[in-house]
Amino acid sequence: MTLSQLRKKINEIDEKIVSLLNQRAKLCLGIGKLKAKKKASVYVPDREKSIYDRILKSSKGPLSKKALAAIYREIMSGSLALEKAIRIAYLGPPATFTHIAALKKFGSQVRYQPVNNISDIFTEVERGRCDYGVVPIENSVEGAVNHTLDMFTESDLKICSEISLEISHNLLAKSKKPMKIKRIYSNPQVFGQCRLWLEANVPNAELIEVSSTTKAAEEAAKRKDSAAIASKLAAECYGLRIIARSIEDSAHNVTRFLIIGKTESQPTKTDKTSIMFSVKDKVGALHDMLVPFKKRRINLTKIESRPSKKRAWQYYFFVDMEGHNKSKKVQQALNELSKKCAYLKVLGSYPKA
Repeated sequence: MTLSQLRKKINEIDEKIVSLLNQRAKLCLGIGKLKAKKKASVYVPDREKSIYDRILKSSKGPLSKKALAAIYREIMSGSLALEKAIRIAYLGPPATFTHIAALKKFGSQVRYQPVNNISDIFTEVERGRCDYGVVPIENSVEGAVNHTLDMFTESDLKICSEISLEISHNLLAKSKKPMKIKRIYSNPQVFGQCRLWLEANVPNAELIEVSSTTKAAEEAAKRKDSAAIASKLAAECYGLRIIARSIEDSAHNVTRFLIIGKTESQPTKTDKTSIMFSVKDKVGALHDMLVPFKKRRINLTKIESRPSKKRAWQYYFFVDMEGHNKSKKVQQALNELSKKCAYLKVLGSYPKA
């Protein structure tokens, strides 16, 4: 076929795609009306997962699964916006890694609300000003985000989904030469993830901690002798050059984010459950708490401890496990655990990222 013939074929296919997308959108509007009558949640994580699984499984290429997932993310984002104008709270300002994670999960068609800190994300969702919130929970290099863990001790919000984001840190500045940089702005955790690179390449620069990587880019944009460690999106937003790419010390730098809301996700074939509990003050107490899971061969993927802040040397333990809390063996383990511990709270069951 000639070039013009191939392009004509593409145009014909594009027309069919647009027609089918609009047919899909009309069905989504119908679903939205039914959900509104039942006062049901517009965003359904288990349904979202089943769509991605089915679409990616049915594809024979040549489009990559990553490309196809990105296309369907925007299709579903548009569908969500048609059903209801949902609002997502995230740790702002725009172009933070939390914002990027939110965009990766919900797409560009929903409304986003930047807030100043993790506590405010919980507050916005609890008071109904936002439908969902996106909060960081752990980084593969620096570990748990303690502020998020602490918020779950007081909040009744549920974890309804999660997302993993590969983090790539870049040195951004107006100047082209790293050696002319006198100060570098970034988030404390980010400095920790780039420590070796900074010591080797800009050992004399002053490291100044700010609330977010976007705030860092904003500050760096004001002075020629300053730089920021932030995302590519931040470079675009603040007109900065990327003078060094991927400066993180670990090549496998991943941050896990949680989607918090008021609704629970239904079981899929690959779920996680997150819980928190406190133990009675006795020898071997933590060991006894873990026995119910070992007996039922439930894999625990994470365990963290945090001080209760109510009583000296009293701790809460946060545990992630494989399986949904509606499955028989997880229910049995939690029932047994509840009889042994001083306090137990199920934070949510949700599809694995």
